[in-house]
Amino acid sequence: MIRILITDDHAIVRQGLARILEKKQGMKIVAECDNGIGALNWLRNNDCDIALIDISMPGMNGIELLKRLREEKPKLPVLVISIYPEDQYAVRLIKAGAAGYLTKGCAPAIVIEAVNQIASGKKYISPTVAEMLANEFDAHEGKSPHELLSDREYQIFLMLATAKTVSEIAESLALSSKTISTYRSRILEKMHLRNNAELMQYAVEKQLMA
Repeated sequence: MIRILITDDHAIVRQGLARILEKKQGMKIVAECDNGIGALNWLRNNDCDIALIDISMPGMNGIELLKRLREEKPKLPVLVISIYPEDQYAVRLIKAGAAGYLTKGCAPAIVIEAVNQIASGKKYISPTVAEMLANEFDAHEGKSPHELLSDREYQIFLMLATAKTVSEIAESLALSSKTISTYRSRILEKMHLRNNAELMQYAVEKQLMA
């Protein structure tokens, strides 16, 4: 029996995933959480065979949750299921320790295939992600500026690119506005950009918008 934890802040997504997975013999949803903190607390007192997590959640998001799980539950495989396209987060999260990455638009059969593969001790890598991972072997020369940002910087970069204000980002990530402003300055410096307008134009030109 594959015991599964689902973590997503949207009840309809959790219920949809539960219906898909529990139709398959040998899979059982042992818990559902609507945020990263709740998932981490549950896992400190309970066990499962695989954790399915979203990226965008209030409080502790999926990126932070993955990092904490790698520290506290290093043997627990994590499958990220997100609204964001593979080219935005897949490589970063797999390099950070995720066992696989799926978009929420994928077919139910793909979700079942990924869970089975990951539960057997393997990673689930789509052909698109495999190609992107192969490109990661290249040296830093020739890489685009956004590829050199840290995970948190990249997350804030994408939020700034959607015209979110510093205060809106701070509230969403449960950080102070001062901290977000510091990140913004660092991002602009690393990417050799002068302001948010240039940042947004860069994101559009690189087709990084969801």
